[in-house]
Amino acid sequence: MAEGLFRKEVSDRSDFTVSSAGTSASKGAPCNPETAVLLKKRGVSLDGFGSRPVTDAILSQATHVFAMTLGHMQSLESRFPQHADKFYLVCEFADSANDGMCTDIPDPIGLGRHAYEQVAKTFDIAIPTIVAYIDQTWNAQKSSSS
Repeated sequence: MAEGLFRKEVSDRSDFTVSSAGTSASKGAPCNPETAVLLKKRGVSLDGFGSRPVTDAILSQATHVFAMTLGHMQSLESRFPQHADKFYLVCEFADSANDGMCTDIPDPIGLGRHAYEQVAKTFDIAIPTIVAYIDQTWNAQKSSSS
């Protein structure tokens, strides 16, 4: 879901490449049917999507990596400490109602349509803020290395 919604947000930008990988994902699993229905209602398609486990090669190409849960973040930091400066929690960018307390973005699988909609609403808040943060940090990084 995050990949699809993020792709839609930056669809008019050639300076973004969006992909996803999971800390315990199997290779090649299709998009969850509930996710596909939600995304279709929002004009987003993940045709051809296949899950993949996170690897050093994927992280080497990334400028920013956004984890859904603290557990995912800790797994990434433990397995790939050389990339730790790229890791962020999505909730850090969707913090408006939590009084500074970052909460995990739950996996909605098996929790029904309402859970999927709630997660999508969280992404609706977080993704524009993430894009602005990437613009700020990536442009600053590119300027300082020029």
